[in-house]
Amino acid sequence: MIRAMVRRALILTAAVAAGLTPVACLGQSSTRLPAKATQELPPALLSLLQQKNMPKHSPVVVRLFKEEAELEVWKQDASGRFQILKTYPICRWSGDLGPKLWEGDRQAPEGFYTVTPELMNPNSNFYLSINLGYPNKFDKANKRDGSFLMIHGDCWSSGCYAMTDEQISEIYSLARDSLGGRPSFQVQAYPFRLTPANLARHRNSPNLAFWKMLKIGNDHFETTQREPRVDVCDRRYVFDAQPPPNSPHPLVFDAAKKCPAFVVNPEIGRRALEKQRADELEYARLLEDEVPAAPIYSGLDGGMNKAFHARFPYRVTLAKVMPYASYLPHLPPIPWIDNDSSLTSKWFGVSFVQPIVCDLARAGLPSSRC
Repeated sequence: MIRAMVRRALILTAAVAAGLTPVACLGQSSTRLPAKATQELPPALLSLLQQKNMPKHSPVVVRLFKEEAELEVWKQDASGRFQILKTYPICRWSGDLGPKLWEGDRQAPEGFYTVTPELMNPNSNFYLSINLGYPNKFDKANKRDGSFLMIHGDCWSSGCYAMTDEQISEIYSLARDSLGGRPSFQVQAYPFRLTPANLARHRNSPNLAFWKMLKIGNDHFETTQREPRVDVCDRRYVFDAQPPPNSPHPLVFDAAKKCPAFVVNPEIGRRALEKQRADELEYARLLEDEVPAAPIYSGLDGGMNKAFHARFPYRVTLAKVMPYASYLPHLPPIPWIDNDSSLTSKWFGVSFVQPIVCDLARAGLPSSRC
């Protein structure tokens, strides 16, 4: 009898202990995490967090810039605003400037992506990897496809943003720590820093309207230091939307259907509008000065930060695939509203009034995965 009671007590203790055991890993609940995915941040980075008054487990936002070949990690400080923590040179990205359109085009994605714990891979063949979650709602609504688009190590890319193993170790750890008790973090992927000078240089690109749409979200982030809320409707990104004044219904967005009536959060909108106006004036001045235009297609397969040129010679080569810039689907104007005179088509709509020529004749390219 006593033995039975002891055995029952041991079984109960084991069951309770099992219930208190933490989740084994991000994205893989049944396997033990490798040491590379659990290691602590290096002392220098922990010291930097302390200097910048950033709690170790506060949210992060990751920003990617193709042309500059840089990855930024922004982290929320004790005041609740995001500040730049560290900039990492990108070792390799593939494709050309412009969004990813289909499986095998070697294009690294551009847009706004949400990374959940399930997209963190501690057992990647490329040391560690963070799946961007491509295609997102915007990509699917525009009939774009592809898979396994990552930020990872190994400095090799076929549609990804590749870092060195040392870099991805830090980035992965920062992302992992930020997910404690949170469902996700945001990744913003851009063709280049969306300055008036860069947009003027790339004014002839068929992707210009798409990039101006991304710039709206970029400006919301940069002027408020807060993560923009991202929705999709009418096959477009919508940022920091809220119901019109006195609206009795919550906003419901369908990525492929007409946008519901909404207004942009006025506090965010005013700041973004000031930046937009200043940027548009500078853009117009640059066009008047006839700043040289960049070629639409570089002829190269991706890019690499100059910090890695000596270490990894010949990693950036002539493209093995055709350019994709001319395949961007036509994007009709957004039906913005301004019942409260906040931000509307008076400003943002001008980014989308020019039709985009769509050439889908070149299809059937071989597939490849990151």
